[in-house]
Amino acid sequence: MNVLEKLASIDRRYIFLLVGLCVLIPLLLPFGLPTYTTKHAQNLFNEIDSIPPDGPALLLAIDFAPSTAPELMPMARAILRHCFAKNIRVLVLALYAQYTGMAEMALASVIDEYDVKNGEDYVYLMFVPGYYAVMLSIGEDIHRTFPEDFYGNPIDSLPMMRDIHNYDDIALVATVSSTVSPRDWAVYVGTSYHQKIGVGCTAVSAAEFYAFLQSGQFVGMLGGLKGAAEYEDLIEKHGYTKKGIRKVASIGMDAQSAVHLMMIALVIFGNIAFFILRRKK
Repeated sequence: MNVLEKLASIDRRYIFLLVGLCVLIPLLLPFGLPTYTTKHAQNLFNEIDSIPPDGPALLLAIDFAPSTAPELMPMARAILRHCFAKNIRVLVLALYAQYTGMAEMALASVIDEYDVKNGEDYVYLMFVPGYYAVMLSIGEDIHRTFPEDFYGNPIDSLPMMRDIHNYDDIALVATVSSTVSPRDWAVYVGTSYHQKIGVGCTAVSAAEFYAFLQSGQFVGMLGGLKGAAEYEDLIEKHGYTKKGIRKVASIGMDAQSAVHLMMIALVIFGNIAFFILRRKK
């Protein structure tokens, strides 16, 4: 019983150390835990996969800060890999000036894996202030909304943009965001232009957006690190990921699951120890 009393009063620093090990070990030596795919992630995958090669473009709006990148960056990369592997043309956009670097980082980390060219397979649109005005203006004339791409090239000089003029030439808007912009895409663009909207969001924001899924305003959604891991798993199963690509979200889920299991075990042990010691007294 002395052992039980010592464990019940263990220094919390040892628990912090245990949490650190439960995070570090799976990151270095991934377990490869199986991923259950939710219907919302599957629906988003199906919508993107149904876009014909070299057909209508996909508009990928990337709006998240470095603080939410662990959840959202794997989503953006997985969607880009899916598109590039299927030869789906991609328009990349950041609605907020402070997030333009994250969008460029997502592109830079993926384009070297595929034989894609700027202006032909993807276009990173310049930042234009206005937010709501930008969303609506794309529906009228994307060339007038964005005179140049992010790198200063005239839009009219890019071969990919010759047959992309408005939402009629865009198959799907996929927004990966830590903001409320998915709601605004649905309200302004989905309602006004009948544009399909797919969403990738943080886990804490997912609850807010389920109503849009139920109403059909979103065709699919990736929620948090789990959603990113689901999409990584889907593109791997369908052969859209090259060998040797590190599945960052899936590895993160291994670490998260290990910590959750450890916390459950500690809660169970703590309660058992409490009742045994109280009964002894």
